[in-house]
Amino acid sequence: MCYSVFLSTDSEQDLSSSNSSLINFDKNLGDYDAEIFNSLCHSQKWYVASKSGCGCSFRHLCSIELGFGEPVDWCREESDNIEATKAFYDLVVNLLSAGNQVDCIAIWEGTKIDQIKDLEVDLSSISRDSFRFFENHHFSFKSF
Repeated sequence: MCYSVFLSTDSEQDLSSSNSSLINFDKNLGDYDAEIFNSLCHSQKWYVASKSGCGCSFRHLCSIELGFGEPVDWCREESDNIEATKAFYDLVVNLLSAGNQVDCIAIWEGTKIDQIKDLEVDLSSISRDSFRFFENHHFSFKSF
């Protein structure tokens, strides 16, 4: 099983120019359920992978109950996962700051469209250290 992140934007920018050893943007959406990535709101759709080749090496929680929050000692997170998530946050902030729209879906493999919950996210009130993904959520990012 695997964790996946899909991003869409109205920006024509080649996001793969931001690829690094920690984060990778790919226009090839693979064999994922078309209904899920077609539910993204914007025309430019990207598969977002971490160093593991999927979304497993980003900061994420299965449940939204704890909300956004900085890493804590009692919940060990790999430094690369933290940095990869910050790189995603930075890219989204840059797109929003340039006047673009952005959304993303973070899902566990096998998730059906009716299991995905909508979440409006205002990044101006969430620090890059606090951002993390929540499993099976469709993030709609507000203008920064």
